[in-house]
Amino acid sequence: MPAGLIPPASLLTRRSALLGGLGLLALPVAGQAATPAPSGVWPKALQVPGGIARLSLGPSTVRPVARQGHVPLLVLGDVVGWTALVGIPLSAEPGEAAITVQAPEGGERQLAYLIEAKRYSEQRLTVAPRTVDLSPEDQARYEGERAHLETVMATFSEPWPHLPSLRMQVPVPGRRSSSFGLRRVFNGQARNPHSGMDIAAGTGTKVAAPLPGRVIDTGDYFFNGQTVWLDHGGGLLSMYCHLSAIDAQTGDVLKTGERLGAVGATGRVTGPHLHWGVMLNRAMVDPALFLAA
Repeated sequence: MPAGLIPPASLLTRRSALLGGLGLLALPVAGQAATPAPSGVWPKALQVPGGIARLSLGPSTVRPVARQGHVPLLVLGDVVGWTALVGIPLSAEPGEAAITVQAPEGGERQLAYLIEAKRYSEQRLTVAPRTVDLSPEDQARYEGERAHLETVMATFSEPWPHLPSLRMQVPVPGRRSSSFGLRRVFNGQARNPHSGMDIAAGTGTKVAAPLPGRVIDTGDYFFNGQTVWLDHGGGLLSMYCHLSAIDAQTGDVLKTGERLGAVGATGRVTGPHLHWGVMLNRAMVDPALFLAA
């Protein structure tokens, strides 16, 4: 499950393999640190699990093709210089990793980078027992939803014209009640880290698109409640969970600031809030890296 509200422990290993083991290659050469983004450029680079690497690909007359394992990467820039943006899964091990870059004239090269260690805090929550120890019926529902969401998360479209301006607007005003990466313990049982940003706000508060995007999925899910997914192009997706209302339909194209729904307390929650997730090359990354402050 992509949200910070995590599936049963029996499913963690399979999910980790799906989202956490993409293209981490041991190389004989030392991985390179990413070039820090200039001031005023988003997303910010932070080469840790749950962060983003910005890797320079050099000049080219056409946009290079880059991959993390078999997953295509978002590549921004122009003929003077291109940059690959790499979302690093929370499950990634510190150490060397690499992407594959395909040259326009043919051939491939490996570009190494380093993932640094980061220790996230722990959060203990008490929720309804049925949302931790699932009944057979709820388990079957979750399995069906998980299969559907895997297809949503695999969305990759051409980069949108608004790129590379990836500075995001906060989708709802409010206090950040739970930050990205927190290790979650529900009713005393450890689950995957929190893979989004929780923003506390009253039920019915407007939730707005942080960037232009196309609605690629809406639904009412067991853990996430009423949810909207946006595609911003190039494998950059965002999701909005626990909504009390959904005000957009699949296929709608939203502008920055346009309403997509309203804050609620649907799914597995302890109170009304927005769970906001950002996904890059199928890895959930820290939304704060896309914000100015």
